[in-house]
Amino acid sequence: MFLEQANEEQLVYVRQVLNEDVNTRDRDLQAIKDWLRKEPHLPDTWDEDALLAFLRGCSFSLEKTKRKLDMYFTVRAVVPEFFTNREVNSPDLQHILRLGSVAIMPRLTPDFRRVCVARALAIDFDTPDLNHFFKLVFMIGDVRIKIEDVGILGDIYVLDASVAVFKHFTKVSPMAIKKFFVCVQEAYPVKVKEVHIINATPFVDFIIKQVSFFLKEKIRRRIMVHPTVDSLLEFVPREMLPEEFGGTAGKMQKYSDQWIRMLQEYEPWFREQERVLADESKRPGPPKCHEDLFGLNGSFKQLAID
Repeated sequence: MFLEQANEEQLVYVRQVLNEDVNTRDRDLQAIKDWLRKEPHLPDTWDEDALLAFLRGCSFSLEKTKRKLDMYFTVRAVVPEFFTNREVNSPDLQHILRLGSVAIMPRLTPDFRRVCVARALAIDFDTPDLNHFFKLVFMIGDVRIKIEDVGILGDIYVLDASVAVFKHFTKVSPMAIKKFFVCVQEAYPVKVKEVHIINATPFVDFIIKQVSFFLKEKIRRRIMVHPTVDSLLEFVPREMLPEEFGGTAGKMQKYSDQWIRMLQEYEPWFREQERVLADESKRPGPPKCHEDLFGLNGSFKQLAID
């Protein structure tokens, strides 16, 4: 299996934590289906596995699931730069993949969490359009909504900051960062349990402080910075990490290539999903717009390092 899933014995515990009752699950799923059909601005139907992923990500709270789904379909309409033209072989995404790699590791940790890793491959490069990187991240996220069959207990993100320098951030728009984190926190059924940043310099600490303005407090508390990979291994099992992160799971490029092939296979589905979004002209009450969700613009070049 591409992503390891909990077995039947382990699922007893996983379902308990997720508040998933197999006796009422179908009823909850039907309630969400009925709600979708009644909302004039949302798609009438959607993939059942995806709806279950949202229920699990929201601990089977029907109201929270509805809010997440509404936001999910809304941002797909309001932020087309993240959710359209999702072809992994396009020049823009190929450029991103030449500069770095991202992968979801296949095995679950003993706590039934998924490890997600990302690193840049070069130092001397001009700042790319982060919208393309964020598009790639959400492509992977959408595939995971489809293929995480039975539920997991959250994600662990490990980011290698070894090549990060200030010039990479001077052209970055805080609005792009804000859009990304609003989408992650409000529109996707993810449980961010830990964020580890390895090979970090004092400059990276400054960037984390700026980005933290866009994060919920509980996620800010879960960010851990490591000057080397050694202390990372106190939190993430070595066998769950690629070699570049101090692990024993093989080369990261192998896993990154697997995900690239997966995204290529899903290209027809990505094209279909471009039509699955909110229609603000039909929303009961005032329609939502870009400013409602994200506010005003700006640039990191306006910031000063203390």
